[in-house]
Amino acid sequence: MTAKRNRRKQTQSLQERLAAFAESARERARNLPPGREREMLLQRARQNELTSNLTDWLSAPVYPRRGG
Repeated sequence: MTAKRNRRKQTQSLQERLAAFAESARERARNLPPGREREMLLQRARQNELTSNLTDWLSAPVYPRRGG
């Protein structure tokens, strides 16, 4: 028997969800004292922003080369 996969319709783009998570993580980190948990939240925020930027870059249109 195979497990049924939970499917959910996404209402926001991947970039929007990554940006929202990054902002939320930064907000939570502001309320924490310096330490491991705060650093982990900030690292996850940076990773999500980087992923969002890479996704934008990869989904950009490809222009053909001129000359040849």
